[in-house]
Amino acid sequence: MTGDAIPVLWLCGPPGVGKTAVGWEVYSELVRSGVQTGYVDIDQLGMCYPEVVHDPARHRMKARNLDGVVAGYRAAGARCVVVSGVVDSRHGVHRDELAQVTLTVCRLRADEDELTRRFVGRQGNDDGLAQVLREAARLDAGAVADVCVDTSGLTVVEAARRVRDRVTGWPVLGDPQGAAAAPEPADGRDAPDGVGADAGLAGQVVWLCGATGVGKSTVGFQVYLKVLRAGLTAAYVDLDQLGFCGPTPAGHRVKARNLAALWRVYREAGAQALVMVGPAADGSTLDGYADALPGSTVTVCRLHAGRDQLTSRIMLRSQGRGAWSQPGDPLVGRSAPYLLRVADQAAHEAETLERARIGHRIDTDGRSIEEITDVVVARIGWSSQQRQPTRPDSPIRVGISGDLTWRRRT
Repeated sequence: MTGDAIPVLWLCGPPGVGKTAVGWEVYSELVRSGVQTGYVDIDQLGMCYPEVVHDPARHRMKARNLDGVVAGYRAAGARCVVVSGVVDSRHGVHRDELAQVTLTVCRLRADEDELTRRFVGRQGNDDGLAQVLREAARLDAGAVADVCVDTSGLTVVEAARRVRDRVTGWPVLGDPQGAAAAPEPADGRDAPDGVGADAGLAGQVVWLCGATGVGKSTVGFQVYLKVLRAGLTAAYVDLDQLGFCGPTPAGHRVKARNLAALWRVYREAGAQALVMVGPAADGSTLDGYADALPGSTVTVCRLHAGRDQLTSRIMLRSQGRGAWSQPGDPLVGRSAPYLLRVADQAAHEAETLERARIGHRIDTDGRSIEEITDVVVARIGWSSQQRQPTRPDSPIRVGISGDLTWRRRT
């Protein structure tokens, strides 16, 4: 490893084997030990359709985006990064897309009965099981990883411990205190160089924000699917998934940098539109993201719900319902008293956003997901006729204030 490289541990394997759970446990253990560590689920870095012909399954796109996110975490002081997700079972990771990275690929496997049990248990049915078992067989027969860990019969904690034991060459696991890594910036913050440095980020962006539990991810993904059905090439980003870095938390500056890196790759792949979801506390937060997306037209839609609805949705989310399971969801499996406190905070957050008049208010009380989605799509006005993003006549910086999308000239 060179002095400027950062160690990256990528946990791969067939669907259902436990990549995300084990990867999150390894990440959490490093954070608890005090090692500044980044985490990313590789599936979150390839949500752009239709696929380009020369990159089926978007494996190269994901590797390019991973390189950008690792650089963002590195600039924020991370000494290592944990990645979970599938790799190309025939060709492995596109290592040529990863600059200044020392990569270790660890393949997780399980015997057929165990993998079947996990996959069906996670999905609730056996649809796609035959394909999963074929993928597992290809991985067993191939050589896409540096290390293989059999997780059959192991709990998540036990599997993470076995990964630590087997991946002896990964510096941070072998010697957390002495691991070489990229130097932390002198001011302790992520350096902004390169963010928004080119006009290649122009395009149409819709940002769904709102209080905790209001349904940003659930509605946002449905909006994304509608945009795709309208015929646009589009990408989807969950901002929270671009900011897993601890024990010193990653703020909006880290997420904005990572967002810009992804949007640049998506634009080069032909994306005309971006749907993103995530919290926005105030106007300065909005301006920070707008600065990272120069030339883009950004429309902010704020989902709003009353206290009762927020409480109900937060309770459902704790059971893994209301939105798809995602890494690092802090509400899953929590106690009722904890969730009620979160609901109180969410109600206060909604009131604060209401007073600040952030974005276009979209009322969600008494509406189905489909109805809310239709309201958002009508508000942003994207259609199949809009094949190219609007380009401004003069250089502008895009920001958002009150109920309007506005442009501030530089």
